[in-house]
Amino acid sequence: MAVTEQENYHQGQPHSSDMKLASPRQKRFSASFFITFFIMFGLWLVLSGRPDLFHISLGIISCFIVSFFSADLLLPSPQLKKMPGLWFRFIRYIPWLLYQVFIANIHVMYLVFHPRMMDVIDPRIMKFKSRLTSDMSLVTLANSITLTPGTITVYISIYGDVTFHVIDIESGKTLPWIMEARIAEVFDE
Repeated sequence: MAVTEQENYHQGQPHSSDMKLASPRQKRFSASFFITFFIMFGLWLVLSGRPDLFHISLGIISCFIVSFFSADLLLPSPQLKKMPGLWFRFIRYIPWLLYQVFIANIHVMYLVFHPRMMDVIDPRIMKFKSRLTSDMSLVTLANSITLTPGTITVYISIYGDVTFHVIDIESGKTLPWIMEARIAEVFDE
């Protein structure tokens, strides 16, 4: 006995024209999920070192589970619109950051091997108000400061208040402000 679409509609079952399309949040989640999954699975393949069926299937399962629960952490929704340019600018930022880390390593080495080490090392806590507004840009700033030898981010607020420790006054004179400007370029702020 075939039930017609008209009878389904009257019995409270949804009609095909009543079906809703995926919401923008669902679309964002799915894009974020797939991007997160492929990034994680790519790293899994590179770092696992065992390209056999067991390890690849284990990687797929693990990356699927983690991507499902953390898809919005890697790519928050407002950033998805700017993503292609964002990734390109971020990749350009990484070599600059690595160069700053290298220069800071040389500076810390100079301080440690200086004959009057106790005179040249002058640790301080410094503060400044950042003009960065997004959470992702503030976290990038905090991590960039911490990655640079001789500086450690102590506190950062969502309002842009940054407190960091420096090994000497020279380390904190310009680098955090230059980093802030570079990160503002990356995140279009």
